[in-house]
Amino acid sequence: MTSNLLVSIIIPAYNAATFLSEVIKSVLNQSYQNWELLVIDDGSTDSTAALADDFSKKDSRIRLISKENGGVSAARNLGAQLAKGELLAFLDSDDLWLPDKISAHVSYMNAHPKVGISFARVELIATEGTTTNKFTNNITDTLQPQDLFYSNPTVTTSNLVIRKSIFQDLNGFDESMQYNEDIDLLFRLSIQNNWKIESIDQVLVQYRLHSSGLSSTLMKMEEGWVILMNKARQKAPYLVDEHYSAAKAAQLQYLARQTLRLNMSAFLGVRFANRALASNWKNLHKTPKLIALTLLIYIKLATFNTIRLSI
Repeated sequence: MTSNLLVSIIIPAYNAATFLSEVIKSVLNQSYQNWELLVIDDGSTDSTAALADDFSKKDSRIRLISKENGGVSAARNLGAQLAKGELLAFLDSDDLWLPDKISAHVSYMNAHPKVGISFARVELIATEGTTTNKFTNNITDTLQPQDLFYSNPTVTTSNLVIRKSIFQDLNGFDESMQYNEDIDLLFRLSIQNNWKIESIDQVLVQYRLHSSGLSSTLMKMEEGWVILMNKARQKAPYLVDEHYSAAKAAQLQYLARQTLRLNMSAFLGVRFANRALASNWKNLHKTPKLIALTLLIYIKLATFNTIRLSI
């Protein structure tokens, strides 16, 4: 790799007009300038394509590719197929990059040739773009396969930079998955011995939180986790068996916490929390946060959902 290599940025966009201009501007503001941007319009019915086309007319590094709607994974895979760069960087159509995002990843992956995927710390921002003053922690060690069963340490696909050759070897994202397709990609790389997944100790991505979460979305997230674990079991059955109960509890705990963050029904939160407790009851003494979370949700339930609790 060279210090001035071409980086291909891929934005899958479906009815993304609300934030797309702001997202593209965060690319234009990068301190590292040797990039190309592929906006994959995934059959949008709003002004997504027109907005992207306008940017492409002003900057030759930006390309608009329109396709029939096929889902976010198919859009990302098409972008990767058309990309000319040695590194692929994915950016969702509502997240933002801080100015040194690309520069930091190019420098890190040049200095660490065994790293196949790099990611960084993330700042959580509200829907309107204001900071929540919450940041993800840094993962100091190389990411291990079992880490991916418990949570998404990279938070968002907008955080991932991967060598194109590796992405091709892995056959990209699984287009049949609607949730956790990024974790599935990370897992498939993590079980190989010749490449590492490592983090950069800088905040480089702003991940937008949306307050419009629905119970159906949380249920689909759980279904996606089950699909992820079933796929992982085919490749590493002993690893899945060892961690399944604790990882399931962690996933249900996350979903329960989301009901508080999104001010959803306490009844739904109780369902997730109770199942989390039951999934790993033998090790409850090791999960004080789960116990505290369950108590918070029961407090909300006892007040007939009239108070808002967030953590």
